[in-house]
Amino acid sequence: MGYQKTAEDILDGVGGKENVNAVWHCATRLRFKLNDTNAADTQKIQNIDGVITVVNSAGQYQVVVGNSVGRVYDELTALPGMASHVSPNTESASVKEKGTFNPISQLMDFVSAVFTPFLGALAGAGILKGLLALIITLNWISTDSGPYKVWNAASDAIFYFLPMFLAFTAAKKLKVNQFVAVSLAGALIHPSLVEIVSNSQTIDFFGISIVPITYTASVFPILLSIWGLSYLEPLLNKFFPESLRNMLTPLVSLVIMLPLTLAVIGPVGTKISDLFAWLLLAIYGFSPLLAGLILGAFHQSIVIFGVHWALITLMINNVANHGYDQWLPIVCAAVLSQAGAAFGVFLKSKDPKIKGLSGSAAITAIFGITEPAIYGVTLKLKRPFYCAMIAAGIGGAVIGSFEVHASTFTFPSLLALPTYLGQGFLGEVIGLMIAFFGAVILTFFFGVPKKAETLPTQVDVNLNEVMVPADGQIVALNQVSDEVFASEAMGKGAGIIPINGLVTAPVNGIVNSVYKTGHAIGIISDSGIELLIHIGINTVKLKGQFFKPLVKENDRIIIGDKIVEFDLEQIKAAGYDPTVMVVVTNSYQYDQVQVNLDNSNSKQLLQVQPKDPNQTTS
Repeated sequence: MGYQKTAEDILDGVGGKENVNAVWHCATRLRFKLNDTNAADTQKIQNIDGVITVVNSAGQYQVVVGNSVGRVYDELTALPGMASHVSPNTESASVKEKGTFNPISQLMDFVSAVFTPFLGALAGAGILKGLLALIITLNWISTDSGPYKVWNAASDAIFYFLPMFLAFTAAKKLKVNQFVAVSLAGALIHPSLVEIVSNSQTIDFFGISIVPITYTASVFPILLSIWGLSYLEPLLNKFFPESLRNMLTPLVSLVIMLPLTLAVIGPVGTKISDLFAWLLLAIYGFSPLLAGLILGAFHQSIVIFGVHWALITLMINNVANHGYDQWLPIVCAAVLSQAGAAFGVFLKSKDPKIKGLSGSAAITAIFGITEPAIYGVTLKLKRPFYCAMIAAGIGGAVIGSFEVHASTFTFPSLLALPTYLGQGFLGEVIGLMIAFFGAVILTFFFGVPKKAETLPTQVDVNLNEVMVPADGQIVALNQVSDEVFASEAMGKGAGIIPINGLVTAPVNGIVNSVYKTGHAIGIISDSGIELLIHIGINTVKLKGQFFKPLVKENDRIIIGDKIVEFDLEQIKAAGYDPTVMVVVTNSYQYDQVQVNLDNSNSKQLLQVQPKDPNQTTS
């Protein structure tokens, strides 16, 4: 794959650098903040080699690339004019994305931007914690040994000092002084305040009694504090002269914000996190089995919309406040079910492209990165996604009924298994096996559409042939009753007077457009032939009545696949000519487009002859 070419095509597809407000990436996606999302050509981007799909969610235009996202990002940000757009925090306060303000999308965008920069370090530290728990359980080392103390410090640091990490990224996102923000977070977990908390003492702040709270590993208090700082700092910058601003604004910010955070913001943030935790515990307390069933089945659905960030925040808070979290083990079932569904597609499909994509997606999903599996395989084929939901729901119900706990936060994957040691661990193993192997079995037997099972090269021998898509009498295109088609202005081709209401795929390729009215389908063959199949003359006026498309944009099709059903008799009764027209819209790229008017012994409709690459034109 040419990463530079992919990056150039993506940038062109999103509307050029002028339309890019900011760009960053996570494990699998390029995340854009666009000035105008309507200027992006989603269909064009989805057809780029190396792009899995496009998701417009949570205030971000997300291009799912997969494991090579880092290389594509490097090439993208190296393009001329892109250096100033390389983080989600370069968004100018005066530039707002066009469209209706959506507070939920804005919140998800903020939480995503805050956590994304250090997700890798957070996941790595969580896995290390789990491995240490496993090593201790196996009595390989003791908690008093030097290696344990060193590795425990390495695994614990990012969680203990989490407010400082969050302060830095939140300040960057909200465009306030990052070092003031980190100083504020550092003060919340300063040893002197920690000691006061441990001794259950209060602080007398000019007559105001402040009850310190433990803020190590907390999330909501520092985020609210930096949000407050984002309003205070601009006011101070306006008040102080420029010559003194760099010194006095940080000074006054710390003087005001730390006591305000200790007295008001911190307790409020803690109450918010406690309230969310209480709501989830209430659901879990009512029925752990039911909670596991619901979360297991629907977790990957909420990932699609980016809403899972709110749940991640709560999981981290649970570990910080209670020393464990009961949701992470259930979510792990949802992750492994996507891996199982992708593996089921790999086992069943004979299409080399689908087989290769599903195999690699299954491996990455096992290690916690499910986007390639979801967007590239299970969601695209639909039925595997439903199979994964069923398996994850059953597996999650088992895990919930065993009341499994995670001892620390790490992103759910097979590597996270040691973090579930302890209460109900056997139930976790059983639940994960049900989720993975259940998804494999369900997908293998029920989840793979016929067109994904078969091998396209067994059908298409000549890539320059277009087969007959409908039964009936073949006529020359210049004989049809539509002047535009008959003039061959749209391209050369043929007409078919149908005898039934079914259109099948005439080539192996990709559906690149499905008209809303269902009367026309655009296809690009594997050899680059661009086809328009138009059912009837002026049938657009039927507004979709009597037409039933059986495919959607970006679907992979092979010769003989059913792509449209239509009610032939009803169309005739409505007074319309039902002639099916097949047009090669890029005819100019070929020397000849020959029509096989007598196909009594052949299913070939058109034969295209590529131009001689050595031929010159005057």
